Amino acid sequence: MQEYITTVSRYLLVLCMAFYTLDSLMVFRYRNDRDGGFIYIRQNFWMFVIQLVSFFNMSILSRDWIYVFLYGVLQVFFFLVLCITPIVYKNTNRLLLNNMCMLIGIGMIMVSRLDVDKAVRQFKIILVSYIICMFVPVIISRFKFLSKLRCIYAVIGIFPLSMVLILGETTLGSKLSFTIQGITFQPSEMVKILFVLFMAASLYKSTSLANVILTTIVAGAHVLILVLSKDLGSALIFFVTYLLMLFVATGSYLYLLLGFGGGAAASIVAYHLFSHVRIRVLAWTNPWRYIDNQGYQITQSLFAIGSGSWFGMGLYQGTPDDIPYVEEDFIFSSICEEFGTIFGILLLLVILSCFLMMMKTALKNKNMFYRLTAFGFGIIYIFQIFLTVGGGIRFVPITGVTLPLISYGGSSMLSTMIMFFLVQGIYMIAVKEGEKRNEQKEISKEHFGNEYEEDYDFIEDWEEAEE
Repeated sequence: MQEYITTVSRYLLVLCMAFYTLDSLMVFRYRNDRDGGFIYIRQNFWMFVIQLVSFFNMSILSRDWIYVFLYGVLQVFFFLVLCITPIVYKNTNRLLLNNMCMLIGIGMIMVSRLDVDKAVRQFKIILVSYIICMFVPVIISRFKFLSKLRCIYAVIGIFPLSMVLILGETTLGSKLSFTIQGITFQPSEMVKILFVLFMAASLYKSTSLANVILTTIVAGAHVLILVLSKDLGSALIFFVTYLLMLFVATGSYLYLLLGFGGGAAASIVAYHLFSHVRIRVLAWTNPWRYIDNQGYQITQSLFAIGSGSWFGMGLYQGTPDDIPYVEEDFIFSSICEEFGTIFGILLLLVILSCFLMMMKTALKNKNMFYRLTAFGFGIIYIFQIFLTVGGGIRFVPITGVTLPLISYGGSSMLSTMIMFFLVQGIYMIAVKEGEKRNEQKEISKEHFGNEYEEDYDFIEDWEEAEE
């Protein structure tokens, strides 16, 4: 009976995920994201089916009723999130909201399968994070002075990174966090948000050479502190975010080429300065030679992905615990092992749809501060996915960063949810401005007839100059 349940659930989960992913991509057919109403309802249905099948499977195979309790609590939470958020914010981007819940749900399934106690702690963090995030869209939409606080973003961002460098706890050779009252914080996760706001505020103010140099110095300070802390994964994320935001703001290919050249040189220097970087590079180039020590993590990750094949081994049928730090750094490998490679590919497509919606949100905004902010969050999100998944499949060296919304980790969960809700707030601003422009066009058309387009263009130019 158990074998029959496992076999059926393997194919059913992939099928549901395929339908969900298809709906995520179909949303982009519509010019107005709110036109795909029934698509979002279908997405919710597929998500709840995946949750039901997964937790039912785990409870039957493990004979532990804790999974029934977790399932019930999670479904109530997701139902409330999907109902309350659009009521409080009528212009909520449903694709980002649905995908956020879907990714959190998949993460909770895998963390529950790996360690129930960690899953309970993770859910508490998710609940608190959501309560905090409900205030985020109000803050970014109503406080217009946020674009003028670049010095504050810089100071508040550099200070906690410096404290970690001085007082932080060392984990696997890197200073990443510190613990207060039994609660561990990783400041770099929250500083990512401040860093994007600093870059957006600074480049929104001016793209002159003098301001670019000043922005580069401050951004370089962030990266340098992370390098000295040996948190090279975060340093790389900050550097790439800085470089691409600078390119989008200035349109200068010279800055882009200089940045890539400097990054390549810095990578060579880091290889010779830090022993753990050399170890990771050796494990990446030839993990089989060092399978008993430096290459153990990556080889176990590759074994897990390979053994899962296309449709996975089924929940509780794999051995993801063989991978060290699997619930944090290699959770994608465990997903591919028990859900299958097809499921993993579909998961990446869902993540890609989040990134595309963030880019679309950036383009919808005429205000450069909001545009750069949404773009920066999108880059941080997708590049962190690239590093995590790429490290797990041996496409790039292991960097030790988590898979946003899916991996176990409180700081990562909170910061990523805040980023999603900040993008939600920017999306709401874009929708509101679009509605205002349409109303002004109609008024202009009534007063000026066929000449309204020319007159309205003048109004838009004047508003931009005022900003």
